[in-house]
Amino acid sequence: MISHALYLDVFEQPAKCYKEKHMQLHADVEEILFTADQIKGRIQELGRMISSDYREKTLVLVGILNGVKPFLNDLLGALDLPVSHDLIELSSYGRSTVSSGTVHVLKDVALDISGKDVLLVEDIVDTGLTLHTAIEHLRFHKPGSLKTCTLLDKQTRRSVPVTPDYYGFTIPDLFVVGYGLDYAGKYRELPYIGVLKMNK
Repeated sequence: MISHALYLDVFEQPAKCYKEKHMQLHADVEEILFTADQIKGRIQELGRMISSDYREKTLVLVGILNGVKPFLNDLLGALDLPVSHDLIELSSYGRSTVSSGTVHVLKDVALDISGKDVLLVEDIVDTGLTLHTAIEHLRFHKPGSLKTCTLLDKQTRRSVPVTPDYYGFTIPDLFVVGYGLDYAGKYRELPYIGVLKMNK
């Protein structure tokens, strides 16, 4: 008979190895800014704030693809109220670490948000051009109210006057990856948010 302790060791080993592998610093990452636990804790705090502010309201979360997916999913789980959600897609970075300065709307919302309370969710606000474009675009749908929430706020890079109503963390002028944030389609799967080495 296999002892209970040995049973747990055998079946927990793959999970332990998986966790250790994914918590290691990636070779292309200079340092970790926010760990998975720090991100999770802050999202729980945001969830409580938003749930309190939108109590008794009809809330629709609209995420900006593609990097927002992990944040949007975890934020939805942290909310203590009924909520619908949708996605829009915009593009401004391409394969560069600097925004191109031109933002294109690639995918519109599918839900009817007319008269609804809308919270626009973004992974990072940098120059503010993407968020500003998304705000102006959604206003054409005539929502009842429109506020914004971002996981990361890089205030030093702002070129248009937008201020998120909710934010997770402020960061300096660094190019970050992980937790949905990418460079040329890579590093989204990292469980933490880290600084990309500048020789990439």
